[in-house]
This record gives sequence, C-alpha cells and structure tokens, in this order.
Amino acid sequence: MQTQHAETLVLHEADDAPHYGNLIDGKWTPASDERESENHDPANGELIGYFPRSGQTEVDAAVAAAKRAFALWRLTPAPKRGEILFRVGQLLAERKEEIARILTREMGKVLVEARGDVQEGVDMAFYMAGEGRRLFGAVTPSELPNKAAMGVREPLGVVACVTPWNFPVAIPSWKTMAALISGNTVVLKPATDTPLSALKLAEVYADAGLPPGALNVVCGTGSEVGMPLVEHPDVVGVSFTGSNEVGRAVNVAAAAQLKRVTLELGGKNAILVLDDADLDLAVEGILWSAFGTAGQRCTACSRVIVQRGARAELERRLVERIAGLRLGHGLDDTTDVGPLINASQAERVHSYMAVARSDGATIAIGGEPARDGTLARGNFYQPTLLTEVKPGMRVAQEEIFGPVLSLIEVESLEEAIAVNNGVAYGLSSAIFTQNVNAAQVAMRDLATGIVYINAGTIGAEIQLPFGGVRGTGNGHREAGLGALEFFTEWKAIYIDYSGKLQRAQIDS
Repeated sequence: MQTQHAETLVLHEADDAPHYGNLIDGKWTPASDERESENHDPANGELIGYFPRSGQTEVDAAVAAAKRAFALWRLTPAPKRGEILFRVGQLLAERKEEIARILTREMGKVLVEARGDVQEGVDMAFYMAGEGRRLFGAVTPSELPNKAAMGVREPLGVVACVTPWNFPVAIPSWKTMAALISGNTVVLKPATDTPLSALKLAEVYADAGLPPGALNVVCGTGSEVGMPLVEHPDVVGVSFTGSNEVGRAVNVAAAAQLKRVTLELGGKNAILVLDDADLDLAVEGILWSAFGTAGQRCTACSRVIVQRGARAELERRLVERIAGLRLGHGLDDTTDVGPLINASQAERVHSYMAVARSDGATIAIGGEPARDGTLARGNFYQPTLLTEVKPGMRVAQEEIFGPVLSLIEVESLEEAIAVNNGVAYGLSSAIFTQNVNAAQVAMRDLATGIVYINAGTIGAEIQLPFGGVRGTGNGHREAGLGALEFFTEWKAIYIDYSGKLQRAQIDS
C-alpha cells in the first residue's frame, strides 16, 4: 500500500524535491497563484519539498467543500463514521515507519519519538472509532406525566483545526478524529514547518474511504490561511494549538462572530523532587521530560523544584547525565536529542542565556548552540541546566520551548507546590516522592490540568482529557471525552404523548 498513493500526493517531481498540493474536495491541487514555500530538514538543511503557499482563494474553496460535505456526513450513522476511522487506524499502523521517518526529517525529533507521534494517531483513531457506537446523550425523567425528556449530541458544522509543528501527526489526529466522529467536517491548517506529515495523514483518510470534502488540508502561513479560516463566516468552530500570543488573537477574532473556540497554548511545567524521592527514577523522568523532543513539547519539564536535602545530589547527577546526551539527526540510532525546529527558535532559546545570567542564575552545563562537525548544518542547541534559579526569574516564568532546564531549591512540599502554581501556565506537573501522604497532597493542590506521580511531565494518553488552566488555554480539553464535548452541541428533546397541552413548571 505504501506505493499506491505516491502519485496522487505528489503533484510533480522536480530535480531537487517533489512539489505537493493542498487537499480540497478530495483533490490534490496547487495554490491558485502557484506560490510555494520550501520545507527543509532542521538537522541538516536538506530540501524536503515544495508546498503551496495558499491564501483566501484556497480557504474559501476548502470551506465551501467542507460545507457541501457536511450535509451528507452529518447524516452518516456515527457507527459508519467509526468504521472509516477504524480503517484510518489500520492504515496508519501499516504506514507507521514510513510516516515516522518523514516526520523525523521534517520536524527533527528522534525516530523512536516520531514513531510514538504516529502511534498517538493510531490510538486516537481506534478510540474515536469506538465512540461512534457511543456518543452518549442523556435520558432523564420529565416532571409531567406521559412525557419523555432526553438530550442528544449534534455536530457543530464546519470546523477549522490549526495545528503546531511539534506533534505534526498526533495533534492533527486528536483534533480531526474527534471532529469527524462527531459528524463535523474539517479544514486543517498544518504548521508551515511540518506540512508533509499532515498531508500524509490526510492521504490515509482518503485511502480509508473518507468522503471528499469531509477533511480538507490547506497549507500556508497563519496570516494568509490561519486567520482567514478563523474569520470565515461558514466556519463555526476553531480548534487551535500554538503560542499564547497567537491564541489570544484567535480568540478575539473568533469572538467577534460568536464562534466556539478551543485553545491549547503554552506550559511552564515543573517536576517536584522531595528529599525522600528515588533519585535514580527522578533523574530518568527529568531527562526524558526536559530533553525529549529537544524540550519542544508544551508538556516539557522546564523547572525542577527540589527540596533542599536532595538538591546537591540531584544537581550532580543531572550535570553528569546531561553531559552524556548525544546530539544528531533523528534518524541516527545513536542520537538522544535532535535539532530545534528552525534557526529563529534556536536564536530565541539562546537569548535566554543572557537573561539567566543577568538575573543571577548560573549555567551549570550547556548554554550554547551546538556547532561541532555536522551539527553546524542544523539548528542544534546544547542541553542546558540552569542553577541558582529563583522562582520569580524570567527563565522560571516564561516558556522557552527548548532544551533548557531550571533548578529551583525549596524547603518544603508546601513551598514546592506554591512555586509550581506561581506561573502564568498550568498544563502539566509531576512529583517524585515515596510518601503516600505527600503524593495525595500534590494530587489535590498542584494547579495543573495533568498531574503525574513518580513519572515525568510528558506521556499523556489519549483516553483522558488533555489541557490545562490559566494561560495554558480557555478551559476546553483535547482527547478523551472532553474533545467530544467541544465538537458537539447539546439538543434537548421533549416528547409529549399525553394527548393534551401540558405546561412545565405550571401544571402539577
């Protein structure tokens, strides 16, 4: 199956790289004015392909296709919609290695993580396929005799899904699968740094039998595609994952038309390490959480809040282990940490080193771009540990989104929880302790949408709601049943079989 779909996805081959199209109404098409953008491997600068730089014309065409498809898709029985999603999951599993390798070249994460990215799509497909036979409503007693009362779920209509570059298969899967099983139709705008991964996902949908127009993919920038989608009068819902700054702009624009919006924004996640923690386990959890995906996860650990008695030994172990992390291309089996997504992000990460020094923090290890040998061709940054960090410092408050970890010393569990909660974000947190009472207090008092006990801050599973509080979002959730809440409307239905007019709250 891996060779059957190549001719449709690639518009035409060039000497240096393929040219790809948007997916609109079941057809792969270029931008109407034939503008294109290049996509490069962040580890070595190699050209991956040319992608449409779309605009209002393509947005209008995609939304119109989704609107036409909605008329039939909403009437397709949800179990039948689920059968298509089940085939999507099967095809993703069959093509997992192919798509993961593309994802690594496009985004930079190491191959084992890229496989996990695709596996999230597989898991979500099977989970949401099962919801096609559930989509539970509510049946409740009526206060009047010979009268039934119930609530059912209905789809919203055409929804826009705007997705980031750090999980270019998983996050589009979360959004589109929940939207489609609910009966909505979708226009997906993938990140400009990772369009091919989203197109490969769309190709799987098409090969699984999804009707034309039910899912459309339009490549382009946020200003030329993203905001026009948000503002389009026929788009009734917007699901956005990205920066806090852009999320606020999306929310304001959508509010002008009373659109439903879900925002999944940033994080400043912390791991708490108490004096009684298993430090071997804690170090493993910290390294994975802080430097997996080169720290480019909204759930990445960027703060370690450690109790005084464990600080010196934890710091020593972290410096030793960070020194041994190997940077390189994600397709190399020896690589531990891949590149940052682009040069501007590498520059942004590095700018925080001057901020850290000026605020009084110490760079214990790292703190520089990695430019040795072949690394100089990519956007690599040394895994970094900052010590002597105080809770109010910018490096302890602002999302850096790179391989930078701050170590903050505290006296007690209560102080650790206060420091954890004292930031603008509230996505993920974790605690390492062998005290069951301390773990219970942490579960109750850590003000984040996700809490881990004796594990790192990353590793959410698709069957539970994903999201955070405060500056991390606007209260809605991805994944699990929470996603269905966003993508459906409630309709209350009353059936009176008494044969006479009955007035609720008036007739007894």
